[in-house]
Amino acid sequence: MRKLKLQVQISVDGFMAGPNGEMDFLVWDWDEQLENYVTDLTNSIDTIILGRKLAEGFIPHWAAVAANPDDPQFSAGQKFTDTHKVVFTKTLEQSPWANTVLAKSGLHEEVTKLKQQDGKDIIVYGGAEFVSGLIKQGLIDEYHLFINPTAIGTGLSLFNKITQYQPLTLKKSMAFECGIVVNCYNPKVD
Repeated sequence: MRKLKLQVQISVDGFMAGPNGEMDFLVWDWDEQLENYVTDLTNSIDTIILGRKLAEGFIPHWAAVAANPDDPQFSAGQKFTDTHKVVFTKTLEQSPWANTVLAKSGLHEEVTKLKQQDGKDIIVYGGAEFVSGLIKQGLIDEYHLFINPTAIGTGLSLFNKITQYQPLTLKKSMAFECGIVVNCYNPKVD
């Protein structure tokens, strides 16, 4: 069965963004080792799932990057543009984006169907409400938390929907020169 992996940047105090979606605290001067970590993670997947709100910025952004061979992130743009995407929405009736389908049924049902299909693993990048819903329903199989060296005090929490403990097992932890620490967790199985 395919795994659902979460890759997300957060503050030290666990926020994905400020109260109004601000992400100016994120560190982007990544070294080659961190870029290789992300490349390896991205190469392990063939499907991206997104909530509609994030999709509206994510998909057009990476399509524009992929359209510009001079952009330093051109290869990432191509990968994200070429990878099959599933956008979870209650409001869209059809996908305005290439290589993207809409999921309109229940979150648990749709993700379970995706996991049962043949292929590589699946990745989710956000947004906060969507990811919190996945976490609450126990659908994330592997957490890749990119902890940025800043506390912001308040904002959009990664874990705001959980109502009971969700124990995790640390798989690995890596510190990078830019100050980001990546902790990789799996849900703890009793």
